[in-house]
Amino acid sequence: MKTTREEAHELIHDTTVSKLNELLEKSYDAEKGFKHAIEKVDNDRLKEYFKQRAAQRSHFATELHQQLHQLNEEPSTTGSTAGDLHRSWMDIKAAFSSDNEESILEECIRGEKASVDEYKEILKSETLLAEVVPILENQWKQVENSLSTVKKLEDLQ
Repeated sequence: MKTTREEAHELIHDTTVSKLNELLEKSYDAEKGFKHAIEKVDNDRLKEYFKQRAAQRSHFATELHQQLHQLNEEPSTTGSTAGDLHRSWMDIKAAFSSDNEESILEECIRGEKASVDEYKEILKSETLLAEVVPILENQWKQVENSLSTVKKLEDLQ
């Protein structure tokens, strides 16, 4: 029989693993989404921005993957179905839009807002292992900066 402390630690461990895997899938999705966006725009500045964001999300995925291994857990290896659907929606929207780049930027803003909200929600949780919090806070701040930048890019369109 487990003690209350052991049960609490197990709950924190399990919640942390679940949330890290969710963020890992979202990082895979975002990386694919940014790579997909590169193919949909002609503007070299936007291509470079999307390339940098894809690299950033790849780095996020590596960090999350490492944390899961340190917790002796198996990391997710693919993105989500929702991410695949979002990229398909980007294709449909771009196909019918007269301003392809603006519509792609709008979808990026939507995706970045969702990421910021998810990080905020996860970081509010009191059931995370303390060692992962600084990593998630750093990633959250970087996504917030990315959101700010993509909004500025949309304003320039």
